[in-house]
Amino acid sequence: MTRPNQTCCGVIEEARIEAREKHERRANKPQPWIVLKFTVGLTTALMAYSAYVYIGLFCLDMIRKNGSALGSQEMGVVFLAVFCVLLFMMSWSYTMVVITPPGYAKDFVAINERPGYQPPVTRPSEASNDIRGPSYELTSPTVNLSRRPSNDLTPGNKHRNPSTASDTLAGSIPPKDRNSQASAASNSPGEAGVTATLSVPAADPLALNSWNHRAESIAHTESTSMDLPPPMLSRRPPTTPILLPEYRYCSREKMIKPHRAHHCRACGACVLKYDHHCPWIGQCVGAFNHKFFVNFVQWASVFCLWTFSTLLGLNIRAQSRSSAPDIDPQHIVILALAALFGLFTLLMTLSQTYSLMLNQTTVESLGFRAMKDREKATLMHMHSWWEIGAKRRTRKRWDNEWGKIGTEGNLWWLGSARANWEAVMGRNVWCWFLPIGRRQGDGLTYPTNPRFDAEGRWRRRREWPSDLR
Repeated sequence: MTRPNQTCCGVIEEARIEAREKHERRANKPQPWIVLKFTVGLTTALMAYSAYVYIGLFCLDMIRKNGSALGSQEMGVVFLAVFCVLLFMMSWSYTMVVITPPGYAKDFVAINERPGYQPPVTRPSEASNDIRGPSYELTSPTVNLSRRPSNDLTPGNKHRNPSTASDTLAGSIPPKDRNSQASAASNSPGEAGVTATLSVPAADPLALNSWNHRAESIAHTESTSMDLPPPMLSRRPPTTPILLPEYRYCSREKMIKPHRAHHCRACGACVLKYDHHCPWIGQCVGAFNHKFFVNFVQWASVFCLWTFSTLLGLNIRAQSRSSAPDIDPQHIVILALAALFGLFTLLMTLSQTYSLMLNQTTVESLGFRAMKDREKATLMHMHSWWEIGAKRRTRKRWDNEWGKIGTEGNLWWLGSARANWEAVMGRNVWCWFLPIGRRQGDGLTYPTNPRFDAEGRWRRRREWPSDLR
C-alpha cells in the first residue's frame, strides 16, 4: 500500500535502496562456522577411509598371505611402511594449516576513517538493474595519478602550477560521472590506470599539506608522461599508486589494510597477504599459514600418487593371471579418489611453487595475467597473426624499456627466485618439506622492488637505480 504523498517511482527507488542495503549487510557477514568447517570433516573422513582400504584390505592381505593378496608378504610390509609415513606427513601438514590462522588485519590495525575522503551520497541508477553496492576495491580513490595527460596540457605548459592541475582534475569531471569514468579507465585495453578525483580537504594544516603534496605529484606525473607513445602502440603499466593509504582502505571493516592484504567475503575479514580462500581447509591461505598450505599440497600429491600407482599396478598384474581374484570394489573407489585428488594437488603444488618463486599471491597473479592479455591484444592490433617474429621483437623492445612483467614489473619481487622462495618457506631446507618453523615476517610490511617509485608505480628502465638498469 503506497503512501499518498509518494509516487510510483519513489516507491521503486526506496525498494531498490532497501534491497541493496540488505544485500550489503548479508555480504558483510561471514559464512556460518558449520559451512566453513564442513569440508574439513569431509577431508578427514576421506583420509580415514583411504587408510582403512589401503592398510586393512590391501597391505594386511599381503602380510597375512590371504588368498585375495595381490603381492608377497615382503611387498606388503614395504608398502605399509611407506603409506604410513606419507599418511602421517599429510595429516600433520593438514592439521597445521587448519589450526593456524592466516592472520587478520583487524588484530593489528585500528579502525579509522578513510584518509582525506568524503563519502559521496550514492543512489542506485534508474537505468541499472543491479541493486548491489559497489565493491570496496572499485571505490573511487581520492587522487588522480593517471599518466594520461589532460586535454589542456600543451608542451609549453608542462610546468604549470600544481593547483591548476588539481583544479582541472577536480572540476572538469562532474561528481556523478567520476566513478563511471574511473571504472571505464580501469577496463580500457590500452590504459591500465585508474582515473579518480581529488577533493580539497577542510581547513586543516596537515590535510592541506597532504593535499598539496598529492597535487604536486599529479603535475609531475603529467609533465613526465608527455613523451609516452600512444596507448595502443606501447606497454601501459598500471598507474595506480597502490602504496598510498587512500587505495588500501577497506570500507567493509573501516580500516587501512596493510600491504598485500585483501578482504575475503567468505570469512568476512581482511586477511594478511591474502592468497586465496580454500574451502578444503575451512579458511583462507594467508601470511601465517601459507607455508603449511604448500607443505600440505606437497605431501598430499605424493600420498595420492603413491596410493594410485601401487593399487593400480598390483591390480593390473593380478588380472593378467588366469586365476586372478575379482577386483575389490573399494579398490576402485580409492583409485578414483586418489587420481582425482592427486591431479588436483599436483597442479596446486606446481602453481604454488611457481607463484612463490615469483613472490606473487594468487590474487596478484591475476593482475599480471590481465596485463599480459591486454598486451597480447595490443600486439594483435599492431601485427597480423602470422607476424610472429615482429611480435617477439616488439615485446622485446617493451621489455628493454620497462623490464619483464612478472619479475621486474612485480612490486614485491626480491631479485631472485631463491630469495622469493625463502621469504615464505624459510632458509632451512628441512622447513621446505616439513610443517615446522616460525612464520616469516610480521605479515604487515614487505620490501618493495626498487624499480617502482615510492607510491607503487612501475618506472621505466632509465628511471631505475643505476645498478639495476
